[in-house]
Amino acid sequence: MTELSPAATAAAIGTTGIKTPGTTPDKAPRGYLPGLAAVNFGVFLALLTPVLVSMAFKVQHITSSAAEATAQLGLVMGVGALFALIANPLAGRLSDRTTSRWGMRRPWVLGGSLVALGGFALIGAATSIWVVLIAWCLVQTAMNAVLAAANATLPDQVPVSGRGKVSGIVGLTTPLGILGGSFLVNFLSDDFSRFFVPALIATVLAVLFVLVLKDRRLDEKPAQRFTIGQFFGSFVFNPRKHPDFGWTWLTKFLVMFGYAGIATFLPFYLTEKFGLDEQAAIATILVANLASMVAMAISGPVGGILSDRIGKRRPFVSIAGVIMVVGLVVLAFAPSVPVVLVAQAIIGLGAGSFFSVDLALATQVLPNPADTAKDLGVLNIANALPQSIAPAIAPAIIAFGATTALGGYTVYYLFGALVALAGAVLVYRIKGVK
Repeated sequence: MTELSPAATAAAIGTTGIKTPGTTPDKAPRGYLPGLAAVNFGVFLALLTPVLVSMAFKVQHITSSAAEATAQLGLVMGVGALFALIANPLAGRLSDRTTSRWGMRRPWVLGGSLVALGGFALIGAATSIWVVLIAWCLVQTAMNAVLAAANATLPDQVPVSGRGKVSGIVGLTTPLGILGGSFLVNFLSDDFSRFFVPALIATVLAVLFVLVLKDRRLDEKPAQRFTIGQFFGSFVFNPRKHPDFGWTWLTKFLVMFGYAGIATFLPFYLTEKFGLDEQAAIATILVANLASMVAMAISGPVGGILSDRIGKRRPFVSIAGVIMVVGLVVLAFAPSVPVVLVAQAIIGLGAGSFFSVDLALATQVLPNPADTAKDLGVLNIANALPQSIAPAIAPAIIAFGATTALGGYTVYYLFGALVALAGAVLVYRIKGVK
């Protein structure tokens, strides 16, 4: 990556930003960092509020029974997550090839946010589960396009020496988006506003980012055509040739499977097991998310620092996974709402350490240093895929559990704990890292 001097940077930047591909300024342009953080916060606010709270109640309002609501929620979330899984890398690759006079990234950020705003409005007004499903897939596609294009500006706009700080600040937007959404819906009493208001905030923040972004411009189309084979081929790896990378992928997938199924069905769990009304459940989810985020904020840095000092990764990943398993078991048998909050804090404590140390471990088993971005994309699939599979199979597990003495949601959370435990154990199949 070639860095420009101030004089060269001034010559390269016009009304649409940096024109020369593969170059970055000596420092990030003024307003870029808060703009990037704002657009990420908006995306997570709009996307995670439905995942955590509002989609469950929306589906409940347009279905006729608890069993139907559970099944339809799993369908909507599972299919939508598949669209997100495909849209994010695809939109990122296409933005790399965009030759708009307005820049490479800005059309995707603005266009995606406007399409998503319409999709969220459609969900809020929908009276049919099929309309909700189609609109949610549209929203997932559009918002992941925004996220991919916005974050692709990082190497465009920030020199290598400053990217760690920017990435750290942007990383805070996920828990802030979760807390912001949980807080916001406490003041929104109808389905339409619960979907539209967070989306409107996200759109406003996306527009502000577009206005401050000095976008890179690609004046000539890439010589090589982009094919479907190239897209799917870039996310393929050989687990037999790179077994440590394969075990890392599987470990991440299994632990994330246990983690991914918690949030989506928590509203139903609270209303059905503890008899909370809708507003009480929303308030409880806010406190639960706050407890989880505080625990993550503590364990993440501590786990990473201790792992660096001791020089070992696997024990920390394994212990973090076991802590999450304990939290899931406590959640499964929680006799009261306060115990649910404790369980969420325990899960957050394990998750914070797992996410920080697991990423460090992953960087040590990448198959090819020249393909770092591609290989990290493969690992991202292990993060995203459970968010599709877990909600899709959850209704069947909950229905089966309802026929037992334990109850549907108890069996579901115990199943998640068992899967996560398998991940915590299999991390020791990785041989190239201590």
